Amino acid sequence: MIEEIKKIKQRMGEDLLILAHHYQTDEIVALADSVGDSLKLAKVAEANKRAKYIVFCGVHFMAETADILTNDEQIVLLPEKDAGCPMADMADEKTAEKCLERLENEFGKGNILPVTYVNSKAEIKAFCGRLGGTVVTSGNAPAILKWALSQGKTVLFLPDQNLGRNTCVDLGVGLENMALYNQIHDELYFDCNKEEVKCVLWGGYCHVHHFISDETYESMRKAHPDYKIIVHPECRYEIASKADGKGSTEYIINQVKDAPSGSKFIIGTEKNLVDRLIKNNPDKEILILDTNSKCRNMNKINLDNLYETLAEIEEGNFKRQIRVDKQTAKDAVKALNKMLELS
Repeated sequence: MIEEIKKIKQRMGEDLLILAHHYQTDEIVALADSVGDSLKLAKVAEANKRAKYIVFCGVHFMAETADILTNDEQIVLLPEKDAGCPMADMADEKTAEKCLERLENEFGKGNILPVTYVNSKAEIKAFCGRLGGTVVTSGNAPAILKWALSQGKTVLFLPDQNLGRNTCVDLGVGLENMALYNQIHDELYFDCNKEEVKCVLWGGYCHVHHFISDETYESMRKAHPDYKIIVHPECRYEIASKADGKGSTEYIINQVKDAPSGSKFIIGTEKNLVDRLIKNNPDKEILILDTNSKCRNMNKINLDNLYETLAEIEEGNFKRQIRVDKQTAKDAVKALNKMLELS
């Protein structure tokens, strides 16, 4: 299978670009032309004007973002269309509009500034773009949210409550000055006067990071007191606030890579990435914080469906193509461009 994929790559040459997220398995990563987080890969796709076909080994929202940023002639494909993102699925346009109405009744019409994590549907990015909002990544969230909080409006942060909470705390916003919106029941919770609410957090989360428990953290800390614990900011505040460091996937990779030989780490993020860090850094001692931290959707991409995708491209069959309608893409680009301008 690997050899067949390599043969197709050779035949297609620059017409084909294979992108793989850090959470993919080693066999997929080894076949990719570029590996990175979702934003880095979207930028690679945007910059490459030669490739006719861009195969995104990741999840649905990532392929959507690539389609938004590439030109109309380029075709973006996802080897497994069912490779979704549960967190991205926790926020849709209809529910966001309902939330906006609720918040404007509470905080004033025109007084809501939406900001979405890049791990969101295209329709949510478009929602933010129409309202003058923007997009963040786990790497640039502090800079972008600092701007948003300075605009004199109540910020609505979608869909990951944990990244929003952790970043706002780092920026000096008190926990008591954040509200939580329960999108399932259309309920809003806050403990301060409404005039004191700085940010409303959408009630979404990443199951890979959200369910790392306090018990697991304390057990690993006790068993390995001389290890440095680094976690992703999608972890709950209760975990992120105790860790020795927190940051994006690229941050975690660089912390390990740049550390001196003999360094000891416990990493709280997706298992495929941690396994690769262990493999690529044999001079360091690396443990995973929670062995259950595995993204099942990322693992839906495999050699079989990657090969099938490439074979179908050669046959002129694009049934795995990911398309974002033009108006949604136009509005989403406004939010993405705002992010690039701010960062």
